[in-house]
Amino acid sequence: MLKLKYIIPAVLLLLGAAFYFRGLGLDENIVKVDMSVREEINVPDPEPAITYAYLPQYSHKVSYQRHNRLIEYLARETGLTIRQVFPDTFEEHRRMVENGDIDISFSNPMTYIKIAGTGAKAFARIIEPSGSPTFRGQIIARKDNRIIRKVKDCIGKSWIAVDPLSAGGYLFVLGMFLEKGITSDDFKEIAFAAGPGGKQEKAVLAVYAGKYDFASIREGTLDIVKDKVNISKLRVVAETKPYPSWVYAARKDLDPKIIELISNAMFNLSMNKQDQSEILKQAGMRGIISAKDSDYDSIRVLIEKLGLSSPPNNTGGLVK
Repeated sequence: MLKLKYIIPAVLLLLGAAFYFRGLGLDENIVKVDMSVREEINVPDPEPAITYAYLPQYSHKVSYQRHNRLIEYLARETGLTIRQVFPDTFEEHRRMVENGDIDISFSNPMTYIKIAGTGAKAFARIIEPSGSPTFRGQIIARKDNRIIRKVKDCIGKSWIAVDPLSAGGYLFVLGMFLEKGITSDDFKEIAFAAGPGGKQEKAVLAVYAGKYDFASIREGTLDIVKDKVNISKLRVVAETKPYPSWVYAARKDLDPKIIELISNAMFNLSMNKQDQSEILKQAGMRGIISAKDSDYDSIRVLIEKLGLSSPPNNTGGLVK
């Protein structure tokens, strides 16, 4: 005969199992599903719209948050249906412009030079939050890094850059290194932020975490990531000279009347009107002014200096 000390735990175990399976609903009636009977659900095609894309320097969430109100304003002022689309990489952005999947491109000047080669045309550029129609690249390191204090201290160190097509996040800084006689062979490693979108944030985080010795980023990035990173622990080691600001370009063969409608609405935005100033601040700009292709000739000079017979791509060029 089983002893009482064995019977009580056994009963409790059986009761527990009963309650557990009851909680899982295993005592409910079983519904049989006939997988041979299926109904095709057609996903409706999106309504025709002007597509607007922000080069994915930040996460898609940040891209949406920064430009959604601007796009709503443009749609309201022009009467056009405008939809923001989200390429995952700089290269995908370029291909989508070339294939006609992006009508209005907002990109850095390096990417602009590349899409200009497919027939895209610059029609507007932004005034930066600083009030200048130019921007710079920056080298950052951890503040407690006692070795990297100036540009030449970067020699022999590991470098995390944003993207091979990033202007402020790579190529402006690479040009500055070359001016000081420093080539890509002088670094221990050059890596690029992985994955879709959010590349500026990832470059900052990689240095913050101590994975790389220094990073190259776009001027203004630290202010954007201040909610994610304690930027007081980072230091700006150096800045490049200024280059023309980010640019709006229309894809090849986009109706000139549409470009005129959109550009006029952009040029009418003013920091002197409260509702419009909020739109501009949210988008990270103080205004939008007209632009033409020749405004970006200094970028072409930089490309020549970097030894790139054509604008860089994601697989070639100066990556060690």
